[in-house]
Amino acid sequence: MHISEASNISGSVSEFILLGFPCRREIQILLSVMFSLIYLLTLLGNTAIICAVWSSQKLHTPMYILLANFSFLEICYVSSDVPKMLANIISQTKSISYAGCLLQFYFFFSMCAAEGYFLSAMSFDRFLAICRPLHYSTIMTYQLCARLVVFCWAGGFLSILMPAVLMSRVPFCGPNVIDHFFCDLGPLLALSCAPVPKTTLTCATVSSLIIFITFLYILGSYTFVLRAVLRVPAGSGRNKAFSTCASHFLVVSLFYGSVMVMYVSPGSRSHPGTQKFVTLFYCMATPFFNPLIYSLRNKDMKDALKKVLCASEISKNTEK
Repeated sequence: MHISEASNISGSVSEFILLGFPCRREIQILLSVMFSLIYLLTLLGNTAIICAVWSSQKLHTPMYILLANFSFLEICYVSSDVPKMLANIISQTKSISYAGCLLQFYFFFSMCAAEGYFLSAMSFDRFLAICRPLHYSTIMTYQLCARLVVFCWAGGFLSILMPAVLMSRVPFCGPNVIDHFFCDLGPLLALSCAPVPKTTLTCATVSSLIIFITFLYILGSYTFVLRAVLRVPAGSGRNKAFSTCASHFLVVSLFYGSVMVMYVSPGSRSHPGTQKFVTLFYCMATPFFNPLIYSLRNKDMKDALKKVLCASEISKNTEK
């Protein structure tokens, strides 16, 4: 592997080396094929949900509008780091420019923050639908839904703006090798050639606030939802409500479980192997499983997906 010159004329790092998964060439090729397949299936699965919501008039409701935006977010989320990871696995240089590294850091964590906001918005929607069913249509209007969507997208990018600006001021003048597959916060700060307590504290505070506030809000919402569902007499209505909320909460558990292991569990960030595995899980496995969870446990979504598939088959036969 070629390690580039760490310093440019001005004395700062011009590029970083992402070690990724240092192992034998055969294993790297196997990892590349496996990750590429997961990435493509993730794109297909989330695109299918977007197409299903778009094409089915029945799914033009706040819940599915939020779900379609969430699926688009997952596509952006997984595309913020996986393509570069795949390129570096089979590359000899494994380099990323300084600007590219900061942009990857900003977009990845912005998508991560937006995911927390969207999961909160979806839990709010389910709370209204199940705990306040008579007021749902008057509260959860299309205007409010649109505002929630804008808030989630804008909130994700604005939340990480200050940490990104502070990271751009961190001095990098020595080693440029990152023992990770993308520009994560911890490995980047470890390469700083001077203490940066303000940046470290700000990043830790912002990430903790986003994680805990959204998680506690979601947990509280689903606690009220579960209590309301258990009061409903056994039947199809209760089963449908429980199935929908179980799907949402399973996605929440996958995302927050891995994120908290990464950023809350003591010692997890000191082991590069554990760090890579956990990060790989919440940046690839979670977006991969989300379409399966939402489509397999939701009858309306399954029906819409079948119509999309049938329509594509008909169009292919017509062209022939």
